[in-house]
Amino acid sequence: MPYWRLSSFYLFYFAALGVLVPYWGLYLKDLGYSAAQIGELLAIPMATKFLAPYLWGWLGDRLGRRMAIVRLGTFLTLVVFTAIFWVRGYWELAAAMALFSFFWNAVLPQFEAVTFRYLHGQVSRYARVRLWGSVGFILTVVAVGMAVDRWGPGVTPVALMAVFGSIWIASLTVADPQAEALHHRPSPIGGVLRQPAVIAFFVVCFLLQAGHAAYYSFYSIYMEETGYSKTWIGQLWSVGVLAEVGIFLVMHRLLDRFGARRVLIASLALAALRWLLIALFPQYLAVLLAAQTLHAASFGTFHAAAIHLVHHYFVGPHQGRGQALYSALSFGAGGALGSLASGYLWDGAGPAFTFLLAAAVTALALGVSWKWVRDELPAAEA
Repeated sequence: MPYWRLSSFYLFYFAALGVLVPYWGLYLKDLGYSAAQIGELLAIPMATKFLAPYLWGWLGDRLGRRMAIVRLGTFLTLVVFTAIFWVRGYWELAAAMALFSFFWNAVLPQFEAVTFRYLHGQVSRYARVRLWGSVGFILTVVAVGMAVDRWGPGVTPVALMAVFGSIWIASLTVADPQAEALHHRPSPIGGVLRQPAVIAFFVVCFLLQAGHAAYYSFYSIYMEETGYSKTWIGQLWSVGVLAEVGIFLVMHRLLDRFGARRVLIASLALAALRWLLIALFPQYLAVLLAAQTLHAASFGTFHAAAIHLVHHYFVGPHQGRGQALYSALSFGAGGALGSLASGYLWDGAGPAFTFLLAAAVTALALGVSWKWVRDELPAAEA
């Protein structure tokens, strides 16, 4: 397995998120946009994630050349993103964000399928590769936070452009793995999608990401309005991802001991607690630090367990579309709807109510997971 080449791609891919997620909202605010407009603009990359991954996933499943798709997607992302330096109007900026995110969102699900092919069925080893993405996020979230404090939010697109270039270069170092022979003919993907456990799983992923949207879209703005500096904001983000790195190091043991379903349920309970703490105690730094450590659960253990379930639910030639559906319905549809709702609620109902609603949505996901999600599908459908 080309461990370091796979890991370097994750490092740079999530380094881009370390710029985009905490600081793009501040950049848009600096351009003069309102909370509702920021929510709408931040929903665009998530909305394209609903369509783009599945289209590119279908193409990857048909052609089998997933890394060619990854290289094309990263290169076109880099090219299109240059428009951000010239556009300032709402509709022009919206169009540029829609176009570059359409290509960018095609990339990760295909690369996840490539990684699992290299793992040769050892799914629990995934977290050891993926943790380098968390390292990349930490490095950029801290460095860009200090840069924004010193030079202002205008450095954000410059930093993002540099990281997009690094993602493309990293993609050139990874070759497509050899195709594995199937020992049985898989059932049509529609048979898998009709399974109650699969439907429930995607509902849970949708609700969790809808609950996360207030955090991804407005946490930095919330902290700034509460009185924290950009450097402290960056450090709060990094605490969450450091906790995520720690949990990825032991994730294979948790999955082997408890199974993906139990890990998923525990993750949802801790995620709901996290949003409650952020809603009710933003002025207490110690509470915020504790809440940020729960990122290990609300993202780390949940994502690893979800990837594990996708790998078991969607087998053989369905892998690419299974990963794409997970990305599209959770980070895409759930994130887009949550971002829109957060933007409209932020000025009217306030930050505390918005995060309390996120906790309620996550609690609903917990109930669905408890009742319907299963570790394995019936043999005839899996």
